[in-house]
Amino acid sequence: QVQLVESGGGLVQPGGSLRLSCAASGMIFSIDPMAWYRQAPGKQRELVALITSGGSTTYADSVKGRFTISRDNAKNTVYLQMNSLKPEDTAVYYCNAEAVAGSRPYRGRYWGQGTQVTVSS
Repeated sequence: QVQLVESGGGLVQPGGSLRLSCAASGMIFSIDPMAWYRQAPGKQRELVALITSGGSTTYADSVKGRFTISRDNAKNTVYLQMNSLKPEDTAVYYCNAEAVAGSRPYRGRYWGQGTQVTVSS
């Protein structure tokens, strides 16, 4: 099993910045890719950004140029630097990862518990 623990959410004014972190733990053999999703009230969960172990990234059009995803492979940790935040970025942000893990290794998809990001004046 893999546990994903997020941190860094909170309340920020429009135009402000936040940095989210997500640390993966467990009997992990490989973890790839790692990603951030978000879900706003009344909306479907959507992909925000994804990064492979090789550093290739994908972003939702709505966050391109404002958000940056990065990872520390040695620490199995992924980050999301969010700049120029807008009220429409308000959502619960979830960490997601695909990993080979366990005493009998198998590939699974894992989610964090979510962290609230609120952008409001």
